Amino acid sequence: MGRAFKFVILGGGVAAGYAALEFVKHGVHHGDLCIISEESVAPYERPALSKGCLLPEGAATLPSFHTCVGIGAERQTPKWYKEHGIELVLSTRVKSVDVKRKTLLSAAGETITYKTLIIATGARVLRLEEFSVTGAYANNICYLRDLEDANKLVQVMDMHKGGTAVVIGGGYIGMECAAALISNNIGVTMVFPEHHFMARLFTAEIAAFYEDYYMKRGVNFIKGTVMAAFESDENKNVTAVVLKDGTHIKADMVVVGIGIRPNISLFEGQLALEKGGIKVNGKMQTSNASVYAVGDVVTFPLKSYRDMRRLEHVDHARKSAAHAVQAILSSDKVKDYDYLPYFYSRVFTLSWQFYGDNIGDCVIFGTLKDKKFGAFWVEKGQVIGAFLEGGTKEEYITLEKIARLKPCITDMESLARLGLSFPFDFKEPVIPHSSLIPFLGERGEALLEKPSSLFFQVSAGIAVAVGISVFAVWYRKKRRRKC
Repeated sequence: MGRAFKFVILGGGVAAGYAALEFVKHGVHHGDLCIISEESVAPYERPALSKGCLLPEGAATLPSFHTCVGIGAERQTPKWYKEHGIELVLSTRVKSVDVKRKTLLSAAGETITYKTLIIATGARVLRLEEFSVTGAYANNICYLRDLEDANKLVQVMDMHKGGTAVVIGGGYIGMECAAALISNNIGVTMVFPEHHFMARLFTAEIAAFYEDYYMKRGVNFIKGTVMAAFESDENKNVTAVVLKDGTHIKADMVVVGIGIRPNISLFEGQLALEKGGIKVNGKMQTSNASVYAVGDVVTFPLKSYRDMRRLEHVDHARKSAAHAVQAILSSDKVKDYDYLPYFYSRVFTLSWQFYGDNIGDCVIFGTLKDKKFGAFWVEKGQVIGAFLEGGTKEEYITLEKIARLKPCITDMESLARLGLSFPFDFKEPVIPHSSLIPFLGERGEALLEKPSSLFFQVSAGIAVAVGISVFAVWYRKKRRRKC
């Protein structure tokens, strides 16, 4: 037996919830849409797993963080899906997909057909077992990707309050879990191979601020190395982490955050792939016209940077999902996806946001000791990225605007001196031409290029040429009348 739907969303994460909301906004008919998820619950806001869910008091639990509360929209509980005629097929693993025949086959043997498929399969965590690490199957080793992972982490933390933990990895998950562990009265040692914290995004100087902040709260850092094995007791619980150089670190529990891998195996050999993801166009459409893909699994045209990128962030998952649905239902009215990369985090009493790209020269402004500082990234004379710690809503909005406009810069020292006043004083260009750079205003005139004298010379030349042409036409007509 099988079922048939007009639209099928494969995957039940953040993107699925936001795609469902967009379908409802467009008046999808009851029975037309189906969501297939391996998880046992309706789509939820994944950021809550490393934030609200891990609080020592008043921790967030479902249904409080179902999508789409992340943007202030209504909470989409199972009842919501039922009321809108959306079929939720939970706890279901799809073992094969045939995009030519437009069919999906579940592990239980059920066939589901579709007219349009949205791939929202997200990504899975990299687990140490994949690398044949000794002791990687211990009971008190935790990961964090889904609700089941979060529940286990909370249980293990409750068992070891007052104890010690080793966090493997210095990225997003490592950073946020380390803060949660400290808040739960568990000592932390972070181990990662990079030379500093959050190496994919932060410069060494920015990272130093956060590392110092963490150390003052009891976090120890062991950088530039990796773990090699675990020592466990007779109950299969880790008792120590062994590093590559032979160092032993005692541990009551371990949290691993070493990255994720997009879930694209079902589509290998069927859809075009690029840079580790499913390749899509500006409408989030794959190489098969009836298949769209969104979120972590897609490699998409990053329009403002003229590049193909795959991004792992909830903001992209939300926006790409909504865009795909709009393209499916109103393709002639929808422009290409024009996404500005965005990342953020909230740990302890800190809160930062980043917009754009972090390549080129980094110009830091503000005072790090005051917990109010930021940075601009300048590449080929343009501001292409902006970061701010401790900003207000208005400041973050203005920062996003600057990252999108990519103004030209000639004086890096002035940029550092102006700091946060730069995006507020910046005026958008009146003449849309790359060689005519807008100036900033009273405090920033020296910072940006002014229209060069060449522009005025060219303008004068054009005026003279037009005048000569008009005179020539008049003179020829006069001569004809005389003849």
